[in-house]
Amino acid sequence: MHINLNEVPEEYKKYTFKKILFIISGFFLLIFIFIFSISIGAIKISLIDVVKTLFLKASSIKYNLIIWNIRLPQALTAVIAGIGLAVSGLVMQAILNNPLGSPLTLGFQHAAAFGAAFAVMILGTGIMQSTGNNAINIVNHYTTTLVAFSFCMLTSGIILVTSKIKKASPEVMVLTGIAFGTLFLAGTMFLQYFADDVQLAAMVFWTFGDVARATWKELIIISVIIIISLFYFFYNIWNYNSMQSGDETAKSLGVNVELIRIVTLIISTLVTSVIVSFLGVIGFIGLICPHMARRIIGDDHRFLVPFTCILGGALLLLADTVARVILLPHVLPVAILTSFLGAPVFIFLLIKGYKK
Repeated sequence: MHINLNEVPEEYKKYTFKKILFIISGFFLLIFIFIFSISIGAIKISLIDVVKTLFLKASSIKYNLIIWNIRLPQALTAVIAGIGLAVSGLVMQAILNNPLGSPLTLGFQHAAAFGAAFAVMILGTGIMQSTGNNAINIVNHYTTTLVAFSFCMLTSGIILVTSKIKKASPEVMVLTGIAFGTLFLAGTMFLQYFADDVQLAAMVFWTFGDVARATWKELIIISVIIIISLFYFFYNIWNYNSMQSGDETAKSLGVNVELIRIVTLIISTLVTSVIVSFLGVIGFIGLICPHMARRIIGDDHRFLVPFTCILGGALLLLADTVARVILLPHVLPVAILTSFLGAPVFIFLLIKGYKK
């Protein structure tokens, strides 16, 4: 049916314009935080010099080396990982109709961490380097990612089965995820107990999630996976809107609920496992960003998905920036800061209730 744009109510035009304005404003705020993040550190660089180095002729060889070899890949990794974790949490909440769904609360991150620890100890993917910031390194990211993904899929499969048993409530699914997260955490501790020094160091190294450990090669791999995933998530925006009203309503509108739920869970699990296997466990971004975005821009996934991506990238980038400078000359892993930020917000959601 053809719709004349002139017949669209003025209030609806104002509604959509306001949402789009929020998204555009958030994008420019992300750009500013990005440039600001690159400018500060042990060696401070002016914003003008950062822009010149990125887009024009470098102000000096020293600035060129610092920005292109250290700060730029770290900042880009923070943005990409923040987008991946935030949008994964959002779509998990949508397909499970569960406001507390996220890679952390559903146990996926702990499952991926156990998979990485299993790969390090049993398959020997962790080695000790003699020098450098990355004294512990993973020599086979593909194997580590595959094992992490396998354990994530095991967890997601059990959660899906649980959701079918007597039409389990969202709370039951969250508790199931928390239970399996605790189980995998115990499994990781078990492996650590019997690990040798190098294996133990590699396992502990991955428990401190940090975007600084990614090089340009790892950044490209993470970016490709997340960008491809975003195409699928954006393609199903209307389906996610329908599923918010319940499975029966979505089915009456022609949505293949079971297929979308399974595929979305697989893709979001892949995103989570890739991020964890490369960067370690970075908690709460996937939980708090969707809720923050909802309170700002509403529940419509046409606007919620892109705004959550922007907010996730900005929040993790800002957290990483603060973690780098708060205790100079010491640099904190960003996961410590996100946990400090996320835990009070999670408790607030439990006590005050959450907005669907």
